[in-house]
Amino acid sequence: MISVEEARERLLAARPAARTEVLALVNARGRVPSPTAITAPVDVPPFANSAMDGFAVRAADLPGRLRIGGESAAGAARLPDVVPGTAVRVSTGAPLPPGADAVVPIEQATVIDGEVEIAAAVQTGNHVRDTGHDTRAGERVELPSPLTPAGIGVLASLGLAEITVVARPRVAVLSSGEELTPPGETLAAGRIYDANTPALVAAIAEAGGEPVEQPRVGDDPAAVAAALTTAAETADLVVTSGGVSVGAHDHIRDAIRRLGRLDFWRIAMQPGKPLAVGEIGGTTVIGLPGNPVSALVVSELLVRPLIRAVLGLPGDGRAHLPAVLDEEVGKDPERAAYLRVALRQTDAGWNAHPAGGQLSSQLRALAAADGLLVVPIGEPAGRAGATYDTMVLRD
Repeated sequence: MISVEEARERLLAARPAARTEVLALVNARGRVPSPTAITAPVDVPPFANSAMDGFAVRAADLPGRLRIGGESAAGAARLPDVVPGTAVRVSTGAPLPPGADAVVPIEQATVIDGEVEIAAAVQTGNHVRDTGHDTRAGERVELPSPLTPAGIGVLASLGLAEITVVARPRVAVLSSGEELTPPGETLAAGRIYDANTPALVAAIAEAGGEPVEQPRVGDDPAAVAAALTTAAETADLVVTSGGVSVGAHDHIRDAIRRLGRLDFWRIAMQPGKPLAVGEIGGTTVIGLPGNPVSALVVSELLVRPLIRAVLGLPGDGRAHLPAVLDEEVGKDPERAAYLRVALRQTDAGWNAHPAGGQLSSQLRALAAADGLLVVPIGEPAGRAGATYDTMVLRD
């Protein structure tokens, strides 16, 4: 068995190459820009403008009474000049008229018979937003990655309608097992509903991948081989569930070996020991265990950071915090245990309590969990009162 850390390092080292695509800005939220910085094509704003509703003036004329010589409204193309002894009405965002060097808010002005009385002096530049005060043409603009609404707003302010982003890696999701029935269909004797496919599709999409659901395959070696070949030809990454252990009907691991190369098998974690990783036709294949908790926990620890690495994002994107386990939970000392826990904040910090049963078939406990508490290799149990690193699964 190899450790989770070694498995992750080996997967990241062999990650698929990233692709790019061009998206309209309205579709780019949460995507990773490529490159992550651009050169501004224009000044923002493209002209000096007023930050207030009021009067554009020459600071040297104040205090005093000035003749109102016209108006500058937002979007105006032709502007009256501000000459000595005059002021121009101006709206927020409207261009600063020629000759003006300051703006007086309307609340500080009194209009009398076509003139405006301004009792106080103002400084040059008062309530004026200069050309390019946000961004200068030619300036390097670093973009948030992934793109946020504000980042998209910056791109739009620069006049850009599209952005090149890293394409989501296509991840083929293939569940195997003669017993599987798609949800929504009638359940025959001896069969179970397939929870893995919908759950893994959701997990891959949440991580930033583009899940490509494959038809479920039974426990026939030829059918498994054909399904794996098809998946590897059409995706950047293949994620399977089931068929990786040592049973007579487990064919995924052997198929990976026969069709390509098996890089490693079995990992020192609980749940999730049976894991097969290799490649077929140059495409990485990750064979997850069939038990639904094992499949999702291994996906969280290995598939999620792999997808993020392809996108150019660091780590697993999860918060990690120290939490005190409030009751003892037994485990295999030769494996790291990932306990499904509910978290509660106290005055002393975070407290963790088992969210339910810890068997790999007890999916409801994982659904109820706030995080995965990690009990390291070498410990025979998670000890009550001990503090452990915990990966937070909820936002």
